[in-house]
Amino acid sequence: MKFRLHPVSQVTAPIKSLAQRFALVGFIALSFAMMLSGKADISLIERIRVQASDAVAPILDAISRPVATVTEIADQLEELSQIQAENTRLKKDRAQLLQWQTVARQLEAENKALRGLLKFSPPPKATYITSRVIANAVGAFAHSLLLNVGAPDGVKKDQAVTTGKGLIGRIASVGNRSSWVLLITDLNSRIPVVIESTRTRAIMAGNNSDRPRLIHLSPGAMVSPGERIITSGHGGVFPPGLAIGTVSSVSDSGIEIQPFNDRRRVEYVRILDFGDESLIRPAPFSSSPSSARPSSGRPSSARKDGKKTP
Repeated sequence: MKFRLHPVSQVTAPIKSLAQRFALVGFIALSFAMMLSGKADISLIERIRVQASDAVAPILDAISRPVATVTEIADQLEELSQIQAENTRLKKDRAQLLQWQTVARQLEAENKALRGLLKFSPPPKATYITSRVIANAVGAFAHSLLLNVGAPDGVKKDQAVTTGKGLIGRIASVGNRSSWVLLITDLNSRIPVVIESTRTRAIMAGNNSDRPRLIHLSPGAMVSPGERIITSGHGGVFPPGLAIGTVSSVSDSGIEIQPFNDRRRVEYVRILDFGDESLIRPAPFSSSPSSARPSSGRPSSARKDGKKTP
């Protein structure tokens, strides 16, 4: 049994075959035409591109929303897992802090009682001036900072300069609008310190590197990496108890200290003022006439009538 082609199929079949043959050639010709038109009228192509982007933007936005939602949910799940782990760690830290709080309160009460028995006079409380670092002069031969405060602001030479982490240096020179800070890493820096755990005294000497060293330790002193270094208060320049850093290495070449402060990242500092000149400079001698008069060196002799002869 033979099938006859439908009259419509007889007409469209040759058209389809011609379209398939010349489709590739047509697309190439269209591409060249668009390129030529783009060269001829750039503004027209730009408007067409903008309109096409505006037309496609809502579609792309709708498509991207589910992807963004899934990504956001995944981030929230990951954050929840991190929060759970952090919550567990914080609970442990809280338990340890409560134990330390109990011990600290006992030690505080004992300290107050002992100070009362010894009639201990506490040191004056320090006030401070906050300043911004405006220059960092760090080189092979100098480690210093320039601050934007001076003598009118209450800055004085040899005052301790700290951050929230600990000591960073001392005031080396003071002007009317600026001050220079000699860093603890500078070659000219020498600071009396103690090892906090063993109370071993030493001198921390800067060497123009990131790791100052301990010198002049007592013979047989035992120092271990990780021990904290604080100021001893000897010499009258720095108050005792200012944190400096930790012992980073102990070797035959010396004991190196890792400061708590990174000198390259310091933006704001505190200049400590204890309001006591005797903390920095020795007290002046009395200026009374009796004390200023030189002594002859001969003992005075007493007469029978009670008067002394020179």
